[in-house]
Amino acid sequence: GYTICSGSWDNTIRIWDIETNKQSNVFKGHKDWINSVKYGSNKLLNTILSGSDDNSVRLWDIRSGQQIQIFNRHTNFVLFVEYSPFVMNNNIGNSNVICSGSFDNTIRFWDIRSNKNQLYIIKGDEKEDCGIYCLKFIVLKKKDKTNDVTYNLNLCYGSGKGPIRIWG
Repeated sequence: GYTICSGSWDNTIRIWDIETNKQSNVFKGHKDWINSVKYGSNKLLNTILSGSDDNSVRLWDIRSGQQIQIFNRHTNFVLFVEYSPFVMNNNIGNSNVICSGSFDNTIRFWDIRSNKNQLYIIKGDEKEDCGIYCLKFIVLKKKDKTNDVTYNLNLCYGSGKGPIRIWG
C-alpha cells in the first residue's frame, strides 16, 4: 500500500502513511535500539521483521500490532534482518525462513513456524569480517563455457572490516 515502516533508537517500530504523513501504528517490545526492519512479502505480507541491539530478532503481525515470535541466539547486536526465499518442509507443512546478520559475526537462519528453531549458522571469518552488517539474496547468471557449474541462489554479505562475501 502507501505505508513505510521505520525502526528507531527509541526502541519502537512505526508504520507511517506516506499520503498523510501520519503514524498509523507503533510496535513496542525491543529493549534496545532497532537497527533493521523489513516488510514481509508473499505469505508473510502482513508481517514486519526487526533486529535490535538487544540481540534479538522479532516478527510482528501488522494487523494485530502484536509480536508473533522472538528469536534469541545472537550474542551481540543484530544489525540486519531479511526474509529468505528458502522454504522448509517439515511435519507441520511448509514454513518460511528468515535470516539475521549480527555483530557477533554470524548469519543465522530461522524457521518461523517451528517454535523459534534455529536452522543453520554461517560464521564470518574471525580475522577479516568483524560483524555482518548487511546481506542480500542474489541470483548469479551462469557464465559462458562453464557447463559443469550451476549458479543458483546465493547469499551476499558485507562485513565490518570491508570484505564482501558470496555464499552459494
